[in-house]
Amino acid sequence: MHSIGRHGAPWTVETARAKALELLATLATGTDPFAKPPTDATFGSEVERYLVRKQASLAARTYVEVRRHLSDYAAPLHKLPIGEIDRRAIAVLLGQIETSSGASSRNRLRSSLSAFWGWAIAEGLTEVNPVQGTLKADEPASRERVLSPDELRRLWHALNDNRFSEIVRLLLLTACRRTEIGNLTWDEIDLTRRLIVLPPGRTKNGRGLELPLSTQALAVIERTPRRNTTPFLFSDVNGYKCWDQDKLRLDARVGIAPYRIHDFRRTVATGLAELGTLPHIVEACLNHQSGHKAGVAGVYNRARYADEMRTALQKWGDHIDRLT
Repeated sequence: MHSIGRHGAPWTVETARAKALELLATLATGTDPFAKPPTDATFGSEVERYLVRKQASLAARTYVEVRRHLSDYAAPLHKLPIGEIDRRAIAVLLGQIETSSGASSRNRLRSSLSAFWGWAIAEGLTEVNPVQGTLKADEPASRERVLSPDELRRLWHALNDNRFSEIVRLLLLTACRRTEIGNLTWDEIDLTRRLIVLPPGRTKNGRGLELPLSTQALAVIERTPRRNTTPFLFSDVNGYKCWDQDKLRLDARVGIAPYRIHDFRRTVATGLAELGTLPHIVEACLNHQSGHKAGVAGVYNRARYADEMRTALQKWGDHIDRLT
């Protein structure tokens, strides 16, 4: 026998009867409505269960986005019990993501976290949604920041021989997204064909990528030591996590106008265009699904433009060499 409350506000006869019917409906599904949440339910373990549940109901691209938000961006929460994660922890995480990736990334992460907690409440894992009450950031107009040749030169010369510097070099040479390089594994490197090969689950749009490596990019990979303790090139476990701290240290050395890691993609795209690369080849290098490959055209045009991409990225690598 379980009591749902004492008579009196908020429990009238009508509200008590409605609550009783709700509890009976839950019980009919085989779930004990009075069961206490497991004390060992961590954010990380429940995120995996949540993603399995949601995969069938989300569009492929949306699912990839949500997985990146909850698996990568929210990695600092993974080992924490769900019931111990409060609004302050969420606010700190959102602030870190806004600093490193911008207001838009903060807001997308906030939406994914809120949806997860709505599910967790329905599953009886917790009683409150700590995302509620956190601020949604004002998103500025679309960024147009492109690093100038002089800024690229100064940035390149400020790099040293640590892992973060090698990540930055590859980002500038490949135009990949930061998690694509920061979480790069040896299984995703095809040295024979000189390619980075990313499966659909590792790209933003859910489309696999075979990206040719210039001689400059290949040199970065070949000098990276393999470690028996991890499959990753640049991190020990679960991908690279030190973006904020390492970027601050780099910024202090380079001394250029504020920029974001994502601005490297726009910089490379602009540079490729200025070197005479055709727009659809630039899009292929960036793994974009737009323009020449959007809509019906994308259904029938399955060309990968591998040779053209290799030529373009090698021109860009040579251009970086001349600059630096």
